[in-house]
Amino acid sequence: MSDTHTNVPSMVATELPARVPAAEHEACPVTDVLRRVGDKWSVLILALLGRRTYRFNELHRSIEGISQRMLTRTLRSLEQDGLVTRTVFPTVPTTVEYSLTPLGETLLTPLSALADWAVTHSPAFTAARHSGTADN
Repeated sequence: MSDTHTNVPSMVATELPARVPAAEHEACPVTDVLRRVGDKWSVLILALLGRRTYRFNELHRSIEGISQRMLTRTLRSLEQDGLVTRTVFPTVPTTVEYSLTPLGETLLTPLSALADWAVTHSPAFTAARHSGTADN
């Protein structure tokens, strides 16, 4: 967060109507971004690409359990969203590399904050889930 950020998160400070219209929720940029990065593989792929550039097969080997088809679909979606760039080199066989765009790099800070929160609050989150109540 920026130095000008206060202790009140901006989403909490924003006034919402008593009943949020479905169309407004669907049109919300936050909903759109969360839908994009909230899938099973996007955050992991962004985190890996945040460290360095990967070739497709190298990235595939780095993520246990992802199929080639799902990796391809996820990379295409991230590319369409302007978060990942795909570079094709005219070699034999063709070499394809994936890296974060400048926009994708800006997403690493809020994703890191979310990851830090998850690690810090995981015990309480898990305990609340198992007890059926949330104390904090």
